Amino acid sequence: MTTDAPRERPSHDGLGRVLLSSGALSSDWAPSYAAVPRSTVLPDLMWPFDMAAGRSVAVSKADDPARWQEFADSDVPIVTQWDDGKHTGTEPGQVPTSSASMPSVVFRMLQALDLRPGHQALEIGTATTWNALLMAHRTGPGCVTTVEVDRAVATSAMATVERLGIPVHIVHGDGVEGYPEGAPYDRVIATCGLRSVPFAWVEQCRPGGVIVAPWGTNYSHADAVARLVVAPDGHSASGAFTGPVEFMKLRSQRFVPRAHSEYVERSVADGDESSTTISEAEFVGEQFGPERFAMGLRVPQCSFVEAEKRDGARPVWFYSLSDRSWACCMFRDGKAARVWQSGPRRLWDDVEAAFQWWDGHGRPEPSRFGLTVTAEGERVWLDDPANSWTL
Repeated sequence: MTTDAPRERPSHDGLGRVLLSSGALSSDWAPSYAAVPRSTVLPDLMWPFDMAAGRSVAVSKADDPARWQEFADSDVPIVTQWDDGKHTGTEPGQVPTSSASMPSVVFRMLQALDLRPGHQALEIGTATTWNALLMAHRTGPGCVTTVEVDRAVATSAMATVERLGIPVHIVHGDGVEGYPEGAPYDRVIATCGLRSVPFAWVEQCRPGGVIVAPWGTNYSHADAVARLVVAPDGHSASGAFTGPVEFMKLRSQRFVPRAHSEYVERSVADGDESSTTISEAEFVGEQFGPERFAMGLRVPQCSFVEAEKRDGARPVWFYSLSDRSWACCMFRDGKAARVWQSGPRRLWDDVEAAFQWWDGHGRPEPSRFGLTVTAEGERVWLDDPANSWTL
């Protein structure tokens, strides 16, 4: 006869052990993790992502302090603001606009940053201040500047820093511009998703300095962390991607989808029909699968929308962001997929060619891709900057 062992209640120390064993938390960051618990900066009302429920849930410290603490000490993302602050009430809002990221993601990005004591660091996206406080503990006083675009969030962050007595310079402003008054920086990190890296960050970073930022395309939310090193002449920054992530986007770079009706006036029958041998399983993949990231790199100015599967059929849509071209691929269990496309861009032809390119290169993960940023724009590459192309 056996009995189930009692489930260990999440705790700050327990989460630290999990993060250390997984490699997300390195031993050199462990003192900062121990000194600055995430629970010290979280609001009394928050919306952690409940893995069991598969959605964000409201948790109040006043009403259920034990549950609040469990989520604070769990490796889950926590929404702290909805709808740019216009949301009221306890139920989740429409669009999450500020949050505390998963601790595992936070520390993997901090490892990539290679932050050292005494480094001058600029953070874009203050949010709860947890990331900035961790960096300040590592660098020492007077070294960390963080920029927050939302006035209410910035004001709350200033109060948190004053309460905890950890010196961090908080600026209310648009992070796209960086913060030239504090330049040059040794390190720049963004805690929001980007669709392009502002060159101002490169200009404000020392030669040899490091920029770490979540980056992706409007094809999907499948982003990856870019780790860029500023060139000796300061005129560019380049480096490979690390693991996949999904972050709330820099507000000035948010993607606003166009209405389906702007593309398809009546039905898919208006488009040119063909078929494809690519299967649903290999094309759609997982939410953070490498195929979505790669497709975005190879098919620029395109948005991908995966519809819900019903009765064995799943339509996936592609919308051009440079004109009104569109394509639809209808996957059906046990049958070859049918395709319709319309407009000056043969969008499905582009997508299918991109998939074959990705497949022919060994289905590379994001870590085989890289990004180079110059004043003229961005280029992405596979394996080596010499193998680059413009988006």
